[in-house]
Amino acid sequence: MPSTPAAWILTTAKRRAIDRLRREAALRDRQALLARELEDAVRELPGEEEEMIPDERLGLVFACCHPALALEAQVPLTLRLVGGLTVPEIARALLLPEATVAQRLVRAKRKVRLSGIPIAEPPPDALPTRLEAVLAVLYLVFNEGYTATTGATLVREDLAAEAIRLARVVHVLLPDEPEPAGLLALMLLQHSRRAARVGEHGELVLLEQQDRSLWDRAAIAQALPLVDRALTLRRPPGPYALQAAIAAVHAAAPRAAATDWHQIALLYAELANVLPTPVVTLNRAVAIAMSKGPAAGLALVDALANGGALDDYHLLHAARADLLRREGRRAEAAAAYERALELATNEPERRFLAARLEECRA
Repeated sequence: MPSTPAAWILTTAKRRAIDRLRREAALRDRQALLARELEDAVRELPGEEEEMIPDERLGLVFACCHPALALEAQVPLTLRLVGGLTVPEIARALLLPEATVAQRLVRAKRKVRLSGIPIAEPPPDALPTRLEAVLAVLYLVFNEGYTATTGATLVREDLAAEAIRLARVVHVLLPDEPEPAGLLALMLLQHSRRAARVGEHGELVLLEQQDRSLWDRAAIAQALPLVDRALTLRRPPGPYALQAAIAAVHAAAPRAAATDWHQIALLYAELANVLPTPVVTLNRAVAIAMSKGPAAGLALVDALANGGALDDYHLLHAARADLLRREGRRAEAAAAYERALELATNEPERRFLAARLEECRA
């Protein structure tokens, strides 16, 4: 023990605050450097007034998503340099260990430096080649705003709103591309529920318990035509279009009991064909549980848990715990809630999981 614990704690806190301020200042300097390099490169292009992306930050996103870098490097690099996300936030978004994300960032920066990859806004005809990475970046920034990795609040509304704004610009730039329309619709539909997702005291409110009169109907009205457009512009539809269609089914239900879970399960099955990830499988299992009963979904969740791909993903254990609780298997549910609580880092989520854990133990 230090001789003066209070002074030791204050000194440690002060040093951590200084470190954080230095990191934020370094991030601002890097963003300013990128902006200057982008401006210098674009000045040499003919017709710059007509060809520039009409948003500086989005131009930086497209600039960082350079095809000379692998997609797995483009996304974390852009999230770090332009999105301002920390390594832990990026790791959570990509479901990767922090060490892996840190290594990818180091390798990507080294390749940019040694290969002389120009950090410059691409010409208009090159935008589609960078679209996949750009949309992934915007969606991951939105997700961090939708549910923050850490902190006392569930939502970081500034991040979510900025991601929506940039998605609008991408949709305007590429109106004939279906996935920008799908992503914009998905964000609008998800964000429309923000006022109902948090209770009076900052507590997490589940979808089935939300006051739907608080949903932003204007945002929903904007999103629904975009869903139709995204679904019809390409066959089969892309992953963002299908996720937007799922969100639209939720938006169409006047109350939780009226939700068409069978349709949602079918859409998740289609999504699994174009985006075969463990998280999609988990969401499909939850939809099946809501459609056919907890036992049907639990079998799929257990198989996913046994595979180990999402062992560090707190929502897997939270979903499994909820299904076990609904089946009356409270001791097993308590163990699953304990594991979810170990992994969760957002305070409203932790309080919700702790309350459910106590309920199961009682």
